[in-house]
Amino acid sequence: MRVLVVEDQAELADSIGRVLRREGMAVDVVYDGGAALERTVATDYDVLVLDRDIPVVHGDDVCRRLSGPRVLMLTASGTLADRVEGLNLGADDYLPKPFAYAELIARVRAIGRRSQPAVPTVLAHDDLRLDPARRVATRAGARLALSPKEFAVLEYLLAADHRVVSAEELLERVWDEAADPFTTTVKATINRLRGKLGEPPVVETIPRVGYRI
Repeated sequence: MRVLVVEDQAELADSIGRVLRREGMAVDVVYDGGAALERTVATDYDVLVLDRDIPVVHGDDVCRRLSGPRVLMLTASGTLADRVEGLNLGADDYLPKPFAYAELIARVRAIGRRSQPAVPTVLAHDDLRLDPARRVATRAGARLALSPKEFAVLEYLLAADHRVVSAEELLERVWDEAADPFTTTVKATINRLRGKLGEPPVVETIPRVGYRI
């Protein structure tokens, strides 16, 4: 899942980014509404975590102008009138500050699922099982010790339902803007994932095209 965090309190914004990355999400962070609008033109985000009171372009105006990503609006005011107004602006969900990170993660995942084609609650292929909500992957009943990126790549490939996924698509959807498109990051992650999945092989390489389950 590709997420853009828009929050003018840099410490909070960076903290949200770290928390969501630990959950395997690809997260970019900006600190004002103008930068947020620029990023949404260049990148296809699934979810915006959008603070309402931000400089340059107010969060309300950012929300009005968006037509693609789902929006989780953050605000220091949690009154019913403010929540209703935020939702009427086009936000998909509304979370007052202060909030628990566990709730933030759950809400981001919930609205992120709405931006994707419907997939099963548990993704499976033969004896391989992956539960995105519980962050658990198993093969033949044995739990797999996957890094957040390995888990995210496996989740994306399983959700693709046997479709071939290019390295460029994986880089776009699983990594954030800091990823170098000319590195072998995707190939290296796939190789580590294959080693942890064991035999028989699960991830197939289609030469010069990409990967598929």
